[in-house]
Amino acid sequence: MLLIFGILIILACILLGFFVLIQNPKGGGLSGSFGGIGNQVIGVRQTTDVLEKGTWIIAVVIAILCLTAPFFIGKSAKGPVSAPTAVEKASAGQPVPQQAPAQLPAPAPLPAPDKK
Repeated sequence: MLLIFGILIILACILLGFFVLIQNPKGGGLSGSFGGIGNQVIGVRQTTDVLEKGTWIIAVVIAILCLTAPFFIGKSAKGPVSAPTAVEKASAGQPVPQQAPAQLPAPAPLPAPDKK
């Protein structure tokens, strides 16, 4: 499931980048490259409307994918498994092995003071 969401998010990001890059902030954009024929068929105004709507739709799709992905990824992804602690064993009714107290190493002897 992680792979599916990752691929969908990456594809949507690439598509969003494409929509943003083909827009011209001064109103030319994609429609300027078609010349007169393109303006008669789809028109300058309609092209910018389509590109703007497409940008918003893809941005919303990315947001929805990013917000819903953790709900599906958390169920299928397995994290590191830790050993149960003594408290968890005791609460589950399992016997807790007694551990010997840790012994500290003996302190090192101090060096003899210099006599001058």
